[in-house]
Amino acid sequence: MTAERAGVEVVLNRYFDGLYHSDAEALREVLHPRAHYVTVTDGSLTYHTVETYLPIVAARPSPASRNEVRADRIVSVDFAGPVTARAHVECRIGPKFFTDFLTLIRDGGEWRIISKVFHYDIKD
Repeated sequence: MTAERAGVEVVLNRYFDGLYHSDAEALREVLHPRAHYVTVTDGSLTYHTVETYLPIVAARPSPASRNEVRADRIVSVDFAGPVTARAHVECRIGPKFFTDFLTLIRDGGEWRIISKVFHYDIKD
C-alpha cells in the first residue's frame, strides 16, 4: 500500500466513525472547510456546505446508540495525481444504505474530503 493510499484510508475510516457515532467534530476533521454534500436521491437536489451539514449530523441519534451493525466498506480508491483522489465507499445509517463518491484533496499536506455525492436505498 502506498503512503497516499494509507493516508486516504485513515481519512475514510475517520469519516465512517464520525457517521456511526454522529460525531460532527470527527467529520469536521476529515471534511475540507469548503466541502460540498450533494444528492438527488429523493428527486430534488439536496445540497449542504460543511456548516449546514454538521448540525444535522450532530442532531440525529447515532447508529452506535441504536447498536446498529456497521456496514462500512471502501469499494475503491483512485488517484488523479499526488494531491487528488476519489473514493467509492458504502455505509449504512438506519434503513438507509449509502453509496458515496467522495473526492479528496491533499491540502496543506493533509487529505480531506472536498465533496460527497451520494445515493441511498432504503432496506429493511
